[in-house]
Amino acid sequence: MLPDSETHSGASRLLSRYRGYLTAAAVVAVFTMMIFAIHRLTAEVRYDDVLTALGDTSWWSLLWAAFFTALSYGALALYDANAIDYIGRKLPLPSVVTTAFIAYAVGNTAGFGPLSGGAIRYRAYSKLGLQPGEIARVIAFVTLSFGLGLAAVSALALLVVAPRIADIVGLNGPALRFGAVAVVVLLAVLVFLGRNGREITIAGVTLRLPDTRTSSRQFLVTAFDLAGSASALYVLLPETHVGWPAFFAIYATAVVLGVLSHVPAGLGVFETVMIAGLGNTISADQLLGSLVLYRLVYYVLPLLLALALAVVGELRSFAKQPLAAEIVQIAARLVPALLSTYALMLGAMLIFSSVTPTPDGDLDFLAGLLPLPIVEAAHFLSSILGLVLVVASRGIAQRLDGAWWVGLAAAAIAFLFSLMKALAVFEAIALGLFIAAMLASAASFTRHASLFGQALGPAWLTAMAVTVVGAAGVLLFVYRDTQYSRELWWQFEFSEEAPRSLRALLGLAISSAVVAMFSLLRPVAHRPDEAREDDLARAVAIVEDQNVADANLVRMGDKRLLFSQSGKAFIMYGIQGRSWIALADPVGADEDFADLVWQFVDMARASGGRAVFYQITPALLPSCIDAGLRAFKLGELATVDLGHFDLASSRLAGLRQSYNRGQRDGLVFSIVEPPDVPPILGELKAISDAWLAHHNTREKSFSLGAFDPGYVLTQPVAILTKDDRIVAFATVMTTATKSEATVDLMRFAPDAPRGAMDFLFISLMKHMREAGFSHFNLGMAPLSGMSRRETAPVWDRIGGLVFEHGERFYNFKGLRAFKSKFHPQWEPRYLAVTNGTGAALALMDITFLISGGMKGVVAK
Repeated sequence: MLPDSETHSGASRLLSRYRGYLTAAAVVAVFTMMIFAIHRLTAEVRYDDVLTALGDTSWWSLLWAAFFTALSYGALALYDANAIDYIGRKLPLPSVVTTAFIAYAVGNTAGFGPLSGGAIRYRAYSKLGLQPGEIARVIAFVTLSFGLGLAAVSALALLVVAPRIADIVGLNGPALRFGAVAVVVLLAVLVFLGRNGREITIAGVTLRLPDTRTSSRQFLVTAFDLAGSASALYVLLPETHVGWPAFFAIYATAVVLGVLSHVPAGLGVFETVMIAGLGNTISADQLLGSLVLYRLVYYVLPLLLALALAVVGELRSFAKQPLAAEIVQIAARLVPALLSTYALMLGAMLIFSSVTPTPDGDLDFLAGLLPLPIVEAAHFLSSILGLVLVVASRGIAQRLDGAWWVGLAAAAIAFLFSLMKALAVFEAIALGLFIAAMLASAASFTRHASLFGQALGPAWLTAMAVTVVGAAGVLLFVYRDTQYSRELWWQFEFSEEAPRSLRALLGLAISSAVVAMFSLLRPVAHRPDEAREDDLARAVAIVEDQNVADANLVRMGDKRLLFSQSGKAFIMYGIQGRSWIALADPVGADEDFADLVWQFVDMARASGGRAVFYQITPALLPSCIDAGLRAFKLGELATVDLGHFDLASSRLAGLRQSYNRGQRDGLVFSIVEPPDVPPILGELKAISDAWLAHHNTREKSFSLGAFDPGYVLTQPVAILTKDDRIVAFATVMTTATKSEATVDLMRFAPDAPRGAMDFLFISLMKHMREAGFSHFNLGMAPLSGMSRRETAPVWDRIGGLVFEHGERFYNFKGLRAFKSKFHPQWEPRYLAVTNGTGAALALMDITFLISGGMKGVVAK
């Protein structure tokens, strides 16, 4: 038998690996239980009664609901405005409001990760000049503010209606009141402790609490938001003796439970609580009708408005006013996310309509116009097309051209079927808007990737399962008076609606199972082989025609290569553990970079790996964010403008003294071109071995070159001689464009004069300037430039502490000081990975990859 520790470790690994799928299964289980709960709570309600209640709702009620919805979304926009103010930045208010509106319109409707508001904020705010760390702080502020505000408002509301809520959740009233009081007291303590923006330390972790002004402002924003959304539902209810305060308390509790359930948009959970809480005072059929209208007004209407803004932005035919232009430009940037959410919603609409009956008048008209087989086929296939739209929505979010074609074709066919199966005019209008939006935004879908070559992740499988289970729940509700028999499957008549819906649900269930099984049981892609000689030659040819000198690291031959479909760009990467680590930005044609990022992420995920981008520039961040990755700052890269590198200037007086000292010490600088390196290779090797021994270290790889003869012979070598003996050298990396030069291997003999490397760098920069190069890359200073502000992300603050106090482990400050002597320009470099935990694991894998495994780390 295995020891307990090994068993526990294996269980932990298994849990970690399948955590996403286990969470998805739990969400579907909760949703299924809520469907059964609604079914029991509405035992006396009939479908026709709900339709009657819907028809009895006045247009004035709908207008008031739209008004309160606008107030609620206005309050939601204040979350972002306050967050921008909190981090000390100023952005155009229309852009902030538009971004917040679209983020909430998508997040409220979709309710799960891939379509969450966080990715939308990353994309929009990065275009407006915010750095990844600042955007992360905005998202954290918005999320935490809403969570704390919702907890405060719902706890206060629960004090009012604890007995009624106790009956719903199966607890006793005093216990609920006690819990609500505890939450209020805890929040009050936090507000008191943070009254002046104080910091508290818990278990060694320091947290900065919001000041009283910020806390009170966010509480009011949350209260106003919930009041607006609650009023949007309240005005849709029929006449009732339930007062608004009591209704608000039940509504706030329903929102909290919906959020905690993690079910997309709280679907089912919210309705269950509302029906249980109000069922004794409002007839269930009228309440169900009001809840349906509320979902349409509060969720669908804002999404349609956001999509309309995006379409107008794509068409570029809006008014010429700067304010209007700014709004539609933001919306146009986010059109794939909007279209993806809308496709998901349309797919659910088609699925639900396939399990509901057609009005008798429409059936009578269709009977005189179309033969029964066509109506039956249109009804059955509409549900399948709904599933196709749900699946295609993932590819639409990823800008796949294949997903664009599939989504457009499915919507066009469904548009025809909506008229052939039920004369569903509103359904046809919704599909027509989607078709128009897809055609208007065709230019956004340029990724030539295979839609069917990608597996659906846990979030998308959850959305699909929730939709199917919801459709089954709707069918059971609509036909609850129909006695089931096997003969139903074979009944084909215009008047027989239940068999038609039953067959549609069966087709949907089978199709969904096939898609899910394909995603879950598809073989894991094998790890790619090492780069072949011809691949390496292709990569070197690309390197020579671009501007980044560090791309010459591909010459080491120790990295795998992924080429773009055009063959004009590539990513060099390594695999360590579960981490697939891309080194720096893609190399080659800029227009291929976005596709390459998606290719790499998809390839890593298909193989069960974690996609990581190491030392990337800010320019690549939007593509990484689109692919669902988060950015974490690693440090800063130092670059010297050789056009202004003049030792005669006063600011370089210290370098001038170092250069003169080297000359007095008898140091002589020269460049040895690749054909002339072989005769001195032995001397270089001896210096390299002595340097490694002196520093008690070993060769590194991946992000650094190692002393490999085949690698050294491919590049120029800068050498320093003293008394005709080589005492120091550095391999030089350049490209044919002469945009940038840098060094890789830097080694010196133990007896080299002090300051030899300063002299080598200064001489090399002078030489490169005279040779026509425009910039010199001094490399990255790890953890340099990390924010030390109180509002900085935890990652930055930890990095800043390590930079400040980690000298015993790595010469962070010394490396920064050495590069600073050359008065360089500093540009941030980032790590892009899925989340904070993934970032920590990725850095560990990167360390192992560079050092050659655990042994290399321990033995230096």
